Amino acid sequence: MSTLKGKRAVVSGASRGIGRGIALQLAKAGADVVINYRSHPEEADEVVSECQSLGVRAFKVAADLASQQETEALVDQANEMLGGLDIVVSNAAYSDRHTMLASDMDEFRKTVDISMWGAFYLIRRGAQKLVDAGNGGNLIVISSPHAHLAMPGAMAYNMSKAANDQMARTAACELAQYNIRCNIIHPGWTNTPGERKFFSEETLAEQASKLPMGRLGEPEEIGRGVVFLCDPASQYITGSTITIDGGIQLPFGEMYRVDEAAKAV
Repeated sequence: MSTLKGKRAVVSGASRGIGRGIALQLAKAGADVVINYRSHPEEADEVVSECQSLGVRAFKVAADLASQQETEALVDQANEMLGGLDIVVSNAAYSDRHTMLASDMDEFRKTVDISMWGAFYLIRRGAQKLVDAGNGGNLIVISSPHAHLAMPGAMAYNMSKAANDQMARTAACELAQYNIRCNIIHPGWTNTPGERKFFSEETLAEQASKLPMGRLGEPEEIGRGVVFLCDPASQYITGSTITIDGGIQLPFGEMYRVDEAAKAV
């Protein structure tokens, strides 16, 4: 499929995990892609190579999204490399796990700096480029169910993702006049290297089997959601949230009631 042939995209945090899945799916749909990374240059090279093998242009650009200057330079450089931008995907995030009472404030601030401020810097600069070009475009914010589920031990991340959602919806309001759409994706529990920071393989396998779909999501599934939102056929969708979580936000702890109801018939 070449639904995005000729489109030009930048994806933050795209050297691994969900960002990698997004970049590859955009490339499969025909878009040229700039791969942002902060600390995994070799993996960024691999993503660039995979995208190029799909017949599109691909480049890597290092930038720390906690820095406004570096984030804006990332967008500027991507715009120059590709000769313009059509798609800007805010995916880069950081999280550490502490209860509020035991918060490591350096880690807390780092989470907010990257996951909230970094998303804002990227979307704002991307929107400026799209407005200047005058051709419309797409802004995609990879948020999280943490935006409205108060997960204990993740206060900084919860706060940041809630802010991401409001940022994206406000941007959708302000940018509609320029034919620029801004949408949100809420991934569920996804099979990424980042999950290994908090959980062992055994715990992931055990807990994944308890989810409604019986498994973790895969990065490419999130990527296909991004392609759908950026497809010109989706041009009437803005300010919306697509949840790609295998049902993790459903009350699946109550699923035994389905069996009970069936027995009662």
